[in-house]
Amino acid sequence: MYKAMKSISGQNAVTHSQDDQIERPDDAPNAHLMAPGAARPLLPLLVPAIADLGFHLVRARMTSEGERMILQIMAENDAGTIAIEDCEAISHAVSAMLDVEDPISGNYTLEISSPGMGRPLTRPKDFERWAGLEAKLELQHSVDGRRRFRGLVDGFEAGEARLQVALDGFETPQVLGFALADISEARLVPDDAALRQSLKAGKARKK
Repeated sequence: MYKAMKSISGQNAVTHSQDDQIERPDDAPNAHLMAPGAARPLLPLLVPAIADLGFHLVRARMTSEGERMILQIMAENDAGTIAIEDCEAISHAVSAMLDVEDPISGNYTLEISSPGMGRPLTRPKDFERWAGLEAKLELQHSVDGRRRFRGLVDGFEAGEARLQVALDGFETPQVLGFALADISEARLVPDDAALRQSLKAGKARKK
């Protein structure tokens, strides 16, 4: 996903993949999934800052405890994992960037973590990477009186996240497509064994 290049100054510069360039704009169809609510204006700042360290932003979210704001960031590497020392590196880099840009008024706490087993699905590549695992999906508005769906992730195709869903009147699950702009939230159903197996398969494909 990243390639080191020699800059004119003699230092290493980082070029970002097309995926990162697509994810960066705050008006992208998946922007509300990657940075819902108050965190959305931070998206153009966070994605490149985290990518410069070799990681990908999964989701940023702003919450509050009393008068203090909390910026929660989920990130991962190409393999879909992240170590404690990586979280510390991201924390230092993002803190320094936010001190300069000053986009958050008042006091705030920065929290960096891995996506976890019940990880949110916020990008097209999430639906491709975690195909075959069970997920829950909620729409912005109901379709035929239904907003919540649950089934196996079936990839991303023609601009839609695909899910195999059990429907009344059908003997087998049907593949339904959902535009990212229509999705309110999507996340994997926690399954430690299945997630570990998928991660191992992903590492094997990269070898």
